[in-house]
Amino acid sequence: MSTPAPHAARAELAALVADGGRWPSAWRHAVGRLDPERTRESAVLVLFGVLDDLPARTDAGTAPAVSADLDVLLLARATTLRSHAGQVAFPGGRIDPGDDGPVDAALREAVEETGLDREGVEVLGTLGPLPLPVSDHRVTPVLAWWEQPSPVRVVDVAESAHVFRAPVADLLAARNRRTAVVTRGARTFRSPAFVVDDRANGVEHLVWGFTAGVLDALFDRLGWTEPWDASRTVDPL
Repeated sequence: MSTPAPHAARAELAALVADGGRWPSAWRHAVGRLDPERTRESAVLVLFGVLDDLPARTDAGTAPAVSADLDVLLLARATTLRSHAGQVAFPGGRIDPGDDGPVDAALREAVEETGLDREGVEVLGTLGPLPLPVSDHRVTPVLAWWEQPSPVRVVDVAESAHVFRAPVADLLAARNRRTAVVTRGARTFRSPAFVVDDRANGVEHLVWGFTAGVLDALFDRLGWTEPWDASRTVDPL
């Protein structure tokens, strides 16, 4: 593993935050509108780090070499949850009154859900909040670099089924990209999707919805995205 590439990746992530953390003017992955009276503020931790000892399944293809040695921390939510059951997500949750803003909330939730040591996490900054109308949340992504990785695991089986580190090269590989299509009533929801081989837990996950939308937008903004066939659809439900 080369050392310059991860440092370059960290610099590119930091530059994205320094640029204001702006998303495209129209966040195309939201279906419906937020109800101002019911909207709850929340935050997620988008934590990139140097690839762990489980290498990527695929090489980085035509993607920039800067992304080849990276992974991102994800979890699979418990299937018994009322909201977003079974979906793959970033660690995170609601901003509680005792939290010192979205950064503190994202780190607290990540510790509670994955057991990571927050002292080893370098927070690069926050990205613009995004609407999640399906559950009446406005979500602030907290972009971070895993300076000193620590062991992670499922802390509460009532909340999470798996915790894993997804190689960025696998996420970028064209053969692992899909378009998720979900119909809710008269509306059809489409989002980028990623097939992820979670070898630490011996399962395969489909990342779709809000989490996949954030990853897709980040990869586009960073210039890491490989060409992929958006006509390859999948029904995630």
